[in-house]
Amino acid sequence: MLSKITVSPSPHISKAYSTRGIMLDVIIALVPAMVMACWYFRAPAIILIVTCAVSCAATEWLCNLIRRKPDSVNDLSAVVTGIILALSLPPNLPAWVAVIGSAFAIAIGKMVFGGLGANVFNPAMASRAFLTASFGMLMTTWTVPATIDATMPVLSPAGADAITQATPLNWSKQAIKGKADAAVVNEQLMATVTGSVGGCLGETSAIALLLGGAYLLFRRTISFHIPVAVLVSAFVFAAIWYFADPTAYVSPILHITGGGMLMCALFIATDPVTAPLPVKGMWIFGIGVGMLVVLIRIVGEYPEGVMYAVLIMNALTPLIDRFCKLVPAGGKTHG
Repeated sequence: MLSKITVSPSPHISKAYSTRGIMLDVIIALVPAMVMACWYFRAPAIILIVTCAVSCAATEWLCNLIRRKPDSVNDLSAVVTGIILALSLPPNLPAWVAVIGSAFAIAIGKMVFGGLGANVFNPAMASRAFLTASFGMLMTTWTVPATIDATMPVLSPAGADAITQATPLNWSKQAIKGKADAAVVNEQLMATVTGSVGGCLGETSAIALLLGGAYLLFRRTISFHIPVAVLVSAFVFAAIWYFADPTAYVSPILHITGGGMLMCALFIATDPVTAPLPVKGMWIFGIGVGMLVVLIRIVGEYPEGVMYAVLIMNALTPLIDRFCKLVPAGGKTHG
């Protein structure tokens, strides 16, 4: 092992990494998803994304001012939190609710722990859980995309301010209860790939999310371990239920392309602050997230389980890091 270590004069950094550079990569990777969200949901999507990004940045600036700490807004981490939060929200959510959620994400989810690098939970997911508990009806009302014909099955009457429609995950929950046909729900698979379905802004297009994830992997901003662990474990766990009863449970592929699974695997679970550091820990973390998401979707009453799965595994991250200790350079010592 020691023969593989080359000692040379400093500096030893071969590539410059900075928080701002990493966050800028994430923002660039999220551009395809934001574009598709704005295409399908038009002005409401633009308003939510801008509101969350600006509110998160303003909250961080204010918290630093109150704490008399150096301004950290320029590292763009607050902007990334705002964008991810916006993509986790229903399209027609009022802007004032988004402002409250953004303030919670930064002030409570991040700054009370000491700022970037010290927070235990993913700020965007902590905020979404808070908003779901506080504004349940608003957080579970899904607007039909502008590209969908208004004659499709809807839950609100024609002529309303916004036409709403159940998401594929909502229909899959009805299939489990025997109130819908799982085979019919599976027919929405292509719609989840292109994005022409109801749901949160970040659920609009599997293709857009995969493009963004590929960019992050190419730039080595994230590693493949957590995304692969999340998606493979979710697929396998969902397949067990599906093959046990295909009439009640939807295809495992729909679990991957539908809802926030891809958003979770590529942009949320990969948060370096709230995920384990060792590679072995990343695999454990990702497998736990994937299994919990599917378990909540199938067994729980709530049709989506991303935020709860991520928060639960965030809480277990210190234990995972303790269990999977990093090996120091040169290998383990032998006493």
